[in-house]
Amino acid sequence: MRRRSKDAKLELLRGVALFSPCSKRELSRIASLTDEIDVPKGRVLTRQGDPGREFFVVVEGRARVTTGRRTRIAVLGPGASFGEMSLLDQGPRSATVSAETDMRLLVLNSRSFSSLLEEVPSVARKVLVAMAGRLRVAEKEATH
Repeated sequence: MRRRSKDAKLELLRGVALFSPCSKRELSRIASLTDEIDVPKGRVLTRQGDPGREFFVVVEGRARVTTGRRTRIAVLGPGASFGEMSLLDQGPRSATVSAETDMRLLVLNSRSFSSLLEEVPSVARKVLVAMAGRLRVAEKEATH
């Protein structure tokens, strides 16, 4: 798998709901804090109940999301992201995510995310707005 160009990385991050309100300058800073990694098929990326410290964006490949007794709830492909709650609270993972194929991922750890919020405070408000939007959607789905 080949590495993404800086512009391709920015476009990928722009498509992530958590960062979509961010300016190009803010996205550039976020991109500089992410690591691009390759993982083999079958690798467990997050395990339900374990503490979380990273946020992931799928660049290439597919991941399977399961909860409880292996109940498959989603398949994530390029452009999808997961682990955003862990950036904020390092709390337990709400699902297990495993590589269904070989994958390439962008990874942002909570330490880098915290330094981002200190360096570029405007990102904090935008992330809060994005998370509030997700919470509203989840609440609406739970009541319908």
